[in-house]
Amino acid sequence: MKLIIRTYKLQLKHPFTISRGTRTEIPSLIVELQENGFSGFGEATENPFYHTTVEQFEKELIQKREIIEITSTKTPEEYWEYLYPYFKNNMFLLCALDEAYTDLYARKKDLKLYKYWNLELKNLPQSNYTIGIDTLENMVSKLKEMPWPIYKIKLGTKNDLEIVTELRKHTDAIFRIDANCGWNVSETIKNSIELQKLGVEFIEQPLAPTNWKGAKIVFDNSYLPIIADESCLVESDVEKCYNHFHGINIKLMKCGGLTPAKRMISKAKSLGLKTMVGCMTESSVGISAIAHLAPILDFVDMDGALLLKNDIASGVKLENGNIVFLNTNGTGVELLQK
Repeated sequence: MKLIIRTYKLQLKHPFTISRGTRTEIPSLIVELQENGFSGFGEATENPFYHTTVEQFEKELIQKREIIEITSTKTPEEYWEYLYPYFKNNMFLLCALDEAYTDLYARKKDLKLYKYWNLELKNLPQSNYTIGIDTLENMVSKLKEMPWPIYKIKLGTKNDLEIVTELRKHTDAIFRIDANCGWNVSETIKNSIELQKLGVEFIEQPLAPTNWKGAKIVFDNSYLPIIADESCLVESDVEKCYNHFHGINIKLMKCGGLTPAKRMISKAKSLGLKTMVGCMTESSVGISAIAHLAPILDFVDMDGALLLKNDIASGVKLENGNIVFLNTNGTGVELLQK
């Protein structure tokens, strides 16, 4: 098996702002694993909040090339377990390798990934489209620019309710709210009352990720379901979320890839938690991997590639919120820029 490393700078259509800051481009590293004429692809993006850099990714991959380039006789699950001791301190990179190997494995089996997993494309959740924090005028403009059945609205400002009230005047779409840890307990409970009236489906991660005491109070008193994001990074976090959140939003880069994400979904379901997989701002490489989990999810947020000026790959697409799979094996990814 041969490892090929490529780096890109993903340019955003609009400056993207959440409660923690603004970005106009996202450095991304694409892993390609080649064997016997087949290729599999995975992605890891730079993220200041999680202290990840593409330079660091590339350096570590080169250092551990021999570990990665073993003959691929292992299943994706076995390969993940094999890699974990070497990459347990870099979940973003482990994710890219897991995505690439899983993609490669399914292609060698001549199967689309969801078929390898024995899943069927029915009752698929629609993906939301994200409206980042901006001036009220610009947020309305972005909403009109992309008519969509479900919007995720980033909040964490001094005029959050005013924003949602104004956006509601321009669409009947479902709203989801992501405060990105920007609220306190009383603010969350108070906002949930008004947001429920404004057609909001749920609130994602309103409090700081370590505020479990506050999360319990919000869980018991919120008028809307609360979904964990920053409080649920890896497999061991799922059980902590029980009776503190109504559901979890899994990010492949945070948990280490598709393999642990599937286990997290199963665990969450066993606890009665709603399941969602979300994306970072990433290309169709990472987004296409997420799509194959959709048959076992309640919610999905896979609009990352739609926020880009120029995607670097083709793959699974979104059309008016609906997931459209290509007739390509594995995750369905082909690089457009090499």
